Amino acid sequence: MKGMNLQGHWLQCLTFIGRIASGLERNVMSRLALCVALLCLAISPSLQAVPQAGAAHPPSPIVSAAEAGKILPATVFFQGQSASIQARNSAGVRFAKDSFMLVALVDSSGYSSEVQQKYQAYLITEEPIEVGGHRLAPGAYGCGFISGNQFLVMDIGGHSLFTIASTRDAALHRPVPLQITPDSDRYRLYFGRNYVELTAPAR
Repeated sequence: MKGMNLQGHWLQCLTFIGRIASGLERNVMSRLALCVALLCLAISPSLQAVPQAGAAHPPSPIVSAAEAGKILPATVFFQGQSASIQARNSAGVRFAKDSFMLVALVDSSGYSSEVQQKYQAYLITEEPIEVGGHRLAPGAYGCGFISGNQFLVMDIGGHSLFTIASTRDAALHRPVPLQITPDSDRYRLYFGRNYVELTAPAR
């Protein structure tokens, strides 16, 4: 009887110890789970930032006057003379990271009145573009809006390449001397309210 009582006593002790161990294990696991949860909370903001960075919108293809003025030369050559550009009245289109089409009004006061009437801006493109359906190869050109609602493009020797009809935008809210705006898959080159459409044909 004493042996059986002793054996029962030991069984009770082992059961009690097992309950204590189980309780300690649950406590440890609870603390471990809490630590994991806190760690996940600390990491989650940085994980959330990754898709946000990847979803950032690409930069606008329109080049502002501030940016265009830094890229363009201060003076440009046309028909045997050099003239200063008006950096504040410049704009452009970014075709790729380092590929641009840029336009700036020029100070043509040193030219004859006949040239001044048609040579108003300097256009440089690093990609082939189309102006009113006419293809322009990469290069530098003189251009301007002339009488009769026409837009004239010339080579740097002052020779006329083509003339196209321009459009007057009476609904334009804030006309400025020169600007470029996107228009679906095209761009509008404005001098005041008058504009022509530009496209960059696929290579």
